[in-house]
Amino acid sequence: MKRKHYTLPTLVLSACFSLIIFQTFAHSSHSHSHEQSEKALQASNGIFDEKEVKDRMLSDWDGVWESLNSYLLNGDLDPVLIEKAKKDKSKSVEEYRDYYKKGYATDTNMIGIENGVVEFHSGNKIDSCKYTYSGFKILHYASGKKGVRYLFNCQDSGSNAPQYIQFSDHIIEPHKSSHFHIYMGNESHEKLLQEMENWPTYYPYSMTKEQIVHEMLHH
Repeated sequence: MKRKHYTLPTLVLSACFSLIIFQTFAHSSHSHSHEQSEKALQASNGIFDEKEVKDRMLSDWDGVWESLNSYLLNGDLDPVLIEKAKKDKSKSVEEYRDYYKKGYATDTNMIGIENGVVEFHSGNKIDSCKYTYSGFKILHYASGKKGVRYLFNCQDSGSNAPQYIQFSDHIIEPHKSSHFHIYMGNESHEKLLQEMENWPTYYPYSMTKEQIVHEMLHH
């Protein structure tokens, strides 16, 4: 099969511009969490009626996103780990650090999404593919709570981008994402659905580390 190359020459510039406008508005007011409905808040905590889960388009994740992995490794997220250890004494700060090191671990430092195309940046290496929606899966956890993953398939079997990706952002119906966990692989969706320890996490590229820490602590 002839390999296709999906390039997004204006993705970073256009999406970053849009995100800067959005973040300026959202973080100046710090009001978005208060505007969530009780149902949405419950869903974000893993409590929802399965009949309420709706299909979502890839455009819900449009934008330019940066991995939290480097922030964790260089200590920028220490205030978050300290606060978590205070609230839940079952883990120490170092145990939380180890937990998130496994969770956030990834070589993909930036992701760009626009017009159905997902672009993966790993250092100077960029791979991209056009993805189509493949439904959602509801997961039942040992804690009794639930989660939803939204599944997408790469349309080019010759692409070096992941053939299968899954998004989880604690939202269960059409809504623009504010951050997300992503699962990536080339074997199958079924295999990815078994992954529970590694969930690379991304926030808008336009956010500063201070804004990210504030968001994680207060929302």
